[in-house]
Parts: sequence; structure tokens; C-alpha cells
Amino acid sequence: MLYLLKGVRCWIPVNQMHRVTGTLFKSHILKNILGLNEQQFKISRTLSQLSSEKANSYTYVIVGAGSAGCVLANRLTEDPLSTVLLLEAGPKDTLLGSKRLMWKIHMPAALTYNLCDEKYNWYYHTTSQKHMDNRIMYWPRGRVWGGSSSLNAMVYIRGHAEDYNRWSREGAIGWDYEHCLPYFKKAQTHELGPDRYRGRNGPLYVSRGKTNHPLHHAFLEATQQAGYPFTDDMNGYQQEGFGWMDMTIHQGQRWSTASAYLRPAISRPNLSVAEKTLVTKILFQGTKSIGVEYVRNGQREKAFASKEVILSGGAINSPQLLMLSGIGNADDLKKLGIPVVCHLPGVGQNLQDHLEVYVQQKCTKPITLYNAQKPVNMVKIGLEWLWKFTGEGATAHLESGGFIRSEPGVPHPDIQFHFLPSQVIDHGRVASTTEAYQVHVGPMRSTSVGWLKLKSTDPNDHPIIEPNYMSTERDIWEFRQCVKLTREIFAQKAFEKFRGPEIQPGNHVQSDKEIDAFIRQKADSAYHPSCTCKMGQLSDSTAVVDPQTRVIGVENLRVVDASIMPSVVSGNLNAPTIMIAEKAADIIKGLPSLQEKNVPVYKPKTLETQR
Repeated sequence: MLYLLKGVRCWIPVNQMHRVTGTLFKSHILKNILGLNEQQFKISRTLSQLSSEKANSYTYVIVGAGSAGCVLANRLTEDPLSTVLLLEAGPKDTLLGSKRLMWKIHMPAALTYNLCDEKYNWYYHTTSQKHMDNRIMYWPRGRVWGGSSSLNAMVYIRGHAEDYNRWSREGAIGWDYEHCLPYFKKAQTHELGPDRYRGRNGPLYVSRGKTNHPLHHAFLEATQQAGYPFTDDMNGYQQEGFGWMDMTIHQGQRWSTASAYLRPAISRPNLSVAEKTLVTKILFQGTKSIGVEYVRNGQREKAFASKEVILSGGAINSPQLLMLSGIGNADDLKKLGIPVVCHLPGVGQNLQDHLEVYVQQKCTKPITLYNAQKPVNMVKIGLEWLWKFTGEGATAHLESGGFIRSEPGVPHPDIQFHFLPSQVIDHGRVASTTEAYQVHVGPMRSTSVGWLKLKSTDPNDHPIIEPNYMSTERDIWEFRQCVKLTREIFAQKAFEKFRGPEIQPGNHVQSDKEIDAFIRQKADSAYHPSCTCKMGQLSDSTAVVDPQTRVIGVENLRVVDASIMPSVVSGNLNAPTIMIAEKAADIIKGLPSLQEKNVPVYKPKTLETQR
């Protein structure tokens, strides 16, 4: 019980604690002094254990205080009769209650610090990728309050309406666009105000960039010169085209789900939160989930759920915990000596991610972020942010971007661009070397699909991650298009006064064979792992959860995070993950789904041309 007293508000009354202790003490005395028989002692011990379980029991136990878990903790504790325990493997995202003291998380421009640091990061790596020159790929994932919403680049992208209609066709009935859009809106407050697509008063604040940087303007002008449309809201009526990005930044600070959802709920008496707590196993009675086992401060403890255990660990941790607990491919589990609770072969399969590559150009004018990254200027920027939450530290600088179709016949955009007036090398782990600007570009619906499996029965061991990147000819062709179409944009007149030599791939890379080699050497994850606990119908042998997010084949267990996506969406994953949690909260509460019918969505006048 000490773990509750140290970090989690305890629900056991003091007099009840005395009763539990007293029961143990009396049992001991009576057994030794009065000579109670063994059967009576066992009964007494069982009663003691039941009292302890009741003390550590909650209505819901949520595993993972990340993008989905924080949403669920907030929404489920809106009911004062429901008690929730939220368990997070990482630390809080504040120090002594201060965001300023944790500036590496909350200053938007400081985002690369935690992408390169194990303190708030699971720091995963893939297997050697045979289609990418045997490179081992780095996968940062959030291990802190807010999860990856405390580490990401704060880009707010929902994906395309047709992604959600596709989900419905893939078996996620009730997750089409008209049933998902209301939950995007419920979550959001957009600084430009509400409309048919934007939210009015949700906890997640969304804003536009404030730097008005000339290179962002040049990029948007160049895309129009190349023949692409301008879209005033790529999360609204028209995704296709280029425009200003939405970002989860509020008043100059990162607006993670910890800020948006968890902190506003933390004072509720029915919410308990424990950090630095690694859940090692889901507890079952037969096939009924009854709680979890976890390690905190070196002590192994248990917490029980009277209604449900909900996994929100993300696309790596959730399938890992299911497998550690006996849910997965029975043959794989038996090889590791894990007792099988439910044979569910889809667990850890269907792994999907977005790859991207940086196309970089030298800038002939000293207007990029190169000077801002010099130590003296970084100190000035940092001090301004610490004082007023303003200046160059108050943005992630990914303020413009867009979506296009790779070729005629593609029904909706399958290539995404993020423009940055700076140079990034090796996930930001290597300092910029020159005045430069770049585009992050990559295909959105790759056909390469991977998997993950347990390395061992030790919960501290990272699983084996096999994304199987670039394993299809279609993916190779799409990446060639990404490079060629980006070069075409950078060659437009709008960049004439800024354009220096191409840094990457470099002018020596021209043929398809040379571009393919460049992609194998330089493409990297966009940090969007998903789909490893696929949502689908009971008739689908690869499905892990049903459309109500319940794990198939067991009771009282759900998964709510990016792992339940049937297929990856066409864009960044944070906004869709928050939407999933908002929608799942209503499902868990037994509320009817929100729905907005006949919301118009842009379609190209013809598919006979690429633009």
C-alpha cells in the first residue's frame, strides 16, 4: 500500500487500513498462541487479501499517460462515481510544478532535445532494414506525461476524410468520417474560431505560426507557381494543396495532452496518477481482466479494475503488454514460456509507419535559423521564452506545408510536405552546418507493412521492431516522385533570390537509380508507428479489438491509442489519436456516438492530371 501513499491518492480510509493490519496481526497471534487450525488461518488470510484488493481497486485502470491516456483520464473522471488510476512509465512533464523548469519539453523550438535524450523517451530502434542498406532506424517515443505529444513537432493534422471512410470499409464500423469529425471538433479550440470543421471550446488549443518568415512565404508562392492550389485549412474542406499548418501550441507553449487534458483534471478526487510506474502484466481471472501488476520504486504492486483495464501505451507498448500478459500468437508465446490467455495472432502485426526524407537547399541570404542555433543567440531566445513565452522559442517553425497526389488517378493526396527554414541532420542530433532550408517529404499510404514481437519475457526489454520499410516497388516509385516533385517546387521563381546549391540529395543525384540509393541511405521515420492492435470485425482473424475498442476474446480489456488504427492515415498521427480517445470515452461511458452528416469534402475536378 505504500506506493499509493507516496504518489497516488489512496482510496482506503484510515480506519479500514487499521482493520487490514489488525486482521493480519490477529491471525498471526491466534495461529501461534491459540492454535487455530490451518484452514481457519487460510480463511483469515484470504479475507485480508480481499480487503487489500478492495483498497487498491478502481473503476478503470489506464496504462499510459500519453496522447490517448490523458484524454481518457479526463473524460472518464467527468463522472464523479467513476474512479480512475492512470499509470505512466515516465516522469511528470513539470518540475516543482513549473513548465519553465522543464523548458526542454514546453518550449516549442526545443523539441529536438528530447528526441535525442532517453530521459523522456523510450529510444526504440528497429531491426536492420534489408531494403535500406541494412540501416537500423531510430524510433523516439514519449515516456513522460503527455507521451509523444510532449516530444513531437506539434503539427496538428487530421488526415483525409477518406482515411476514415476506408477504416469503416476495413471493418471499423462507426469510424467513418461523419462519426469521427465531431470528435476532432469536440477536442479542439482553434484560434481562428469555429466553423463546420473546427472546434469551439475543446481542451486542445490549436494555433497558426506567428513568425511570418520570408522563406515560408517563398515556399507557398513556389507551390502555386508549380500549379498546386492554396488551401486555407488542410484540416477542413480541402486537404489537397499547400498552406499554413495548424499546431498544438498555445500562448507560446507546447500544448500536449498533459496540458490540455490531464492537468485540468488532476485535482479531481476520483483521479489518481502514478508516474515512473512500469506496468508489467495484465491480471486475469480466466479470460476476464481484473487489474494490472506494475513496478514502482523497485516494488512489485497490483491495482485492480472493477470495470475495465484500458491500454493506451501506443503502437509499441500496447501490443508488447498484451503479449507479455498471454494475448497474442499462441505459438510465439509458448516459445517464450508465456501462458496463453487468448490466441490473437494479429497482436503486433500490421505495423505501419510514415517514412520521410529531407530535401535540402543552401540559402544565399542569412535569414534561416542557422544563426539562431549559435550558443549566444540560443541563450537570448531561451531567456525571452522563459520571461514571456514569446520569440523564436515559441514556435516549432514547421509553419507551412501541404499535401499532393503523386500521379493521375490517385483519389486523394498521398504525399505530405513540411517546410522548415533550417537544416536538420540525423533527427537533430547533429548541429546544422550552414544557412539552408528544407522540405520533409514522404508518402502517406505506403504498402510496406511490418510487425513487432517480444524479444524476451522481461518487460524492460524492448520488443523486436520490424517495419519492413521500402519492401515494395510502389513505395520505391513514390519516394522517387517525392524527390522529383520537391525539386520542381524549389526550382520555381519564388526561390530565385534565396536559392543556393542543393545540399541533399545533391546535383550529382539525378537518375532513378541514384535517387533510389539516396532514399535507402537517408530516409527516416516520421515517428508515426501505428496499427499493431488493428480494429476490425470478429470475423477478421487479424483484428485485435472490435469497433468498440474491446480486445477480442477476453473481457473487461480495451486498447485505445494509435495501435488500433486499421490502416495509417494520410498525415501526422497525434490529432487522430486524440480523436480516437475522445470517441472511445463516449463508447466506454455508453453514450451514443456523435455524428455530422453530409459535411462537404473537396474532390479534384478530374483525376486525369496529377495537379
